[in-house]
Amino acid sequence: MNSIKTNWAGRRGLFVICIASFLVPFMGSALNLALPEISREFSMNGVTLTWVATSYLISTAIFQIPFARIADLKGRKKIFLMGIFIFSTCSFLCGFAPSGTILIGLRFLSGIGSAMTSGTSIAILTSLFPAEGRGKALGINVAVVYAALAAGPFAGGILTHHFGWQSIFYVGTSICLIVLALSRFMLKGEWVESHGEKFDYLGSILYGLGLASVIYGFSTLSRLSGVLFLAAGISAFVIFVWYEKKLSYPVFNVRLFSGNRIFALSSLAALINYAATSAIAFMLSLYLQYIRGLDAGQAGLILISQACVQSLFSLVAGNLSERYSPSKLATAGMAVIVVGLIGLIFLSVSTPTWIIVTLLALLGFGFGIFSSPNTNVIMGSVDKKNYTQASATTGTMRLAGQSFSMGLAGMAIAFYVGNEKIIPELHTNFMQSMRMAFIICAALCIVGIFASSARIEKKGITRKTMPML
Repeated sequence: MNSIKTNWAGRRGLFVICIASFLVPFMGSALNLALPEISREFSMNGVTLTWVATSYLISTAIFQIPFARIADLKGRKKIFLMGIFIFSTCSFLCGFAPSGTILIGLRFLSGIGSAMTSGTSIAILTSLFPAEGRGKALGINVAVVYAALAAGPFAGGILTHHFGWQSIFYVGTSICLIVLALSRFMLKGEWVESHGEKFDYLGSILYGLGLASVIYGFSTLSRLSGVLFLAAGISAFVIFVWYEKKLSYPVFNVRLFSGNRIFALSSLAALINYAATSAIAFMLSLYLQYIRGLDAGQAGLILISQACVQSLFSLVAGNLSERYSPSKLATAGMAVIVVGLIGLIFLSVSTPTWIIVTLLALLGFGFGIFSSPNTNVIMGSVDKKNYTQASATTGTMRLAGQSFSMGLAGMAIAFYVGNEKIIPELHTNFMQSMRMAFIICAALCIVGIFASSARIEKKGITRKTMPML
């Protein structure tokens, strides 16, 4: 009887978490199609335009680890719902932003709400399901994320074309309200793993300053200030690691990396994967609308192909990861992504649409095979007490990778286009920047293959000593 109740509670919780997981990627992928219109309305150049996405990614990455720790102290469900509320409020206000600067600022605040939600959702899901059913649940959740990525470009293109870019934020707010209503009835219980322990304020500040400096420095690496910010960020991280090792109750248990090879390599593989792939939709959205002359709706129909395939194969990979080595599946997915990225390098102004769709589908297949098995490895390599921190780390690797990827896109555009709008006279320069970005992404992904394959079981090492492999 208890197992039946647990299973029913898990299914209800999975339903709520999946709707919340749909929200953020839907908004992000939909907004990519609205960027040209936002650029026109607020007279934003290509580099500044990247900050509409990057400001949100940076704030989410900065606050995810600290809020994961707060969730362990105060309750995962409480922080999860508070995050949904903040995200919905800021998203609604984004629709009324009078300038590009205010829009970027509101996106930064939205990221704080997203950090609270993302840092707890996978931990809640992992707590609701036993080990034997966890891979399938994670696979379903990842499939929903990719369904959101599939729906985002199509819905974003239609909404932008017919109702304006503001409508994307209003739709996102409506989804938030649905999550808040359902959570009251379907997400039962609370999860407090570290009640009574202290919160590490100094560690949180060091972590936030270090991550923000590294991401900003990387995105402006073409200038001296970028190099200085990058160096300052790395220094802050060194101090952060040294300080955290001394504490009994750190904001993040850095020993998860130093004492858990599987966790460390899986997290690195996730970081590299997202850094190598997240700028694809941004660059192709600009390419299809500026270079190929498509409207937002038409561009969305092309970009939807990648996310549709991702959604399908992430669900399949979630089931396969319970029968076969998740590490091997994730490594194979990374290798497929490299092939797709190499294909994108050779895009031209006259590349047939079917080739673009095929390459996007190939990327979707690779990413679908990589993501849920890799998450399964990460969550299965830690103890129950560390679920929230492992969940937050997974999210931070994703968001930091996405931020680096957008920084890479901004750096490539700045190098070839400069601080100018993407006008017809600069289309050739934009094509060069896109090609440069995809070359670097492919090189990164090749490095990611080695990081992913390094954790695969060696001869004589058993599954008992290396969990969830």
